[in-house]
Amino acid sequence: MPVKESNKYTPAVGKRKCAIARIRILKEASKGIKIIVNEKDYKEYFPYFQWQESVVRPLQLVGRDNVSISIKIHGGGPKGQVDAVAHGIAKALLKENEELRTTLRKEGLLTRDSRVKERKKPGLRKARRAPQWSKR
Repeated sequence: MPVKESNKYTPAVGKRKCAIARIRILKEASKGIKIIVNEKDYKEYFPYFQWQESVVRPLQLVGRDNVSISIKIHGGGPKGQVDAVAHGIAKALLKENEELRTTLRKEGLLTRDSRVKERKKPGLRKARRAPQWSKR
């Protein structure tokens, strides 16, 4: 099912591990950066300063300081969700202005980090950890 383009916002999807973030950059101008994640302010949803910095990093790189963003996110852990949001915001900014590609690409924000947890194999304790070997 294709995503319907709207005149009110620019949609994008960011992913990391099992986290999926649906991003909407609203077209209407706002005073400062206003980011709402799952009906909460992003500073409340992501309590650590490092996480908050990661979320606004794509906006700072391209020099957007007046923007409203709505985010729905599910799955994964908090760090995976942070990376999914940053990836999604970068993709939405790219949809709005194709000239930002080089700036965002240099910082690695357009590349989907495909690393996921490796599955456990039969006969092993974890994905690669074998039971301790005993000679006698």
